[in-house]
Amino acid sequence: MNPSFSSNTVASSRKIDFPIAVKVIMIDLDGTLLNTADDLALSANLMLRDLGMPEQSTETIRSYIGKGIQKLVKRTLTGDLDGEPDAALFAKALPIYEKHYAENLSLNTRPYPGVVEGVKVLQQAGFRLACITNKAEAFTIPLLKATGLYDQFEIVLSGDSLPKKKPDPMPLTHICKHFDAQPHEALLIGDSLNDAIAARAAGCHVFCVTYGYNEGRNVYELDCDAIVESLVDAAKLLKRLS
Repeated sequence: MNPSFSSNTVASSRKIDFPIAVKVIMIDLDGTLLNTADDLALSANLMLRDLGMPEQSTETIRSYIGKGIQKLVKRTLTGDLDGEPDAALFAKALPIYEKHYAENLSLNTRPYPGVVEGVKVLQQAGFRLACITNKAEAFTIPLLKATGLYDQFEIVLSGDSLPKKKPDPMPLTHICKHFDAQPHEALLIGDSLNDAIAARAAGCHVFCVTYGYNEGRNVYELDCDAIVESLVDAAKLLKRLS
């Protein structure tokens, strides 16, 4: 049996017939395309140092990734996924973080194994590709360019491109309209609960990768159509809708 189609690949109670036929593939950035954790953590610790607060481990900060930089800063300041820091402290901390992250954006950030190859395979198969992230455009575009991925996508939607971001379905439905596709003709590949919720709300298919962040939680608990080791493996579960 092809391991890409084995039962432990699928993490959904829905009846799924593989390969899934889609036109559009949307791919998340942090934790899916790019391993950004080291640079995000470095910037967070530089912020903490400037504020005179104790630094935290990269692994701890890694568990804070997933809902954008503002949420990452709040979690770093409070040590709590749902924490709300003092408003004055947050107002002081956020621009400090943004300054450090802009300076260290692509110091250690690299595509995950299989990403470059997987994107090429999906392009060659004729899928329309979009990048969709909650990261602000000021960081998203330079990061995609620095890692050689910017020109691989026909559209890039950042966290501040639209009035709402994931887990709201708005970015996904926007991309479907951009490509003149119905939601069921689109797939989101991500790494987190945010991605799964957004895809289900939009009516799109969703795959999750095993290697991402998911705020420190087990990816196998997510409601997704498949769990894949890489974008190359994801391509094996898909066919282009003619």
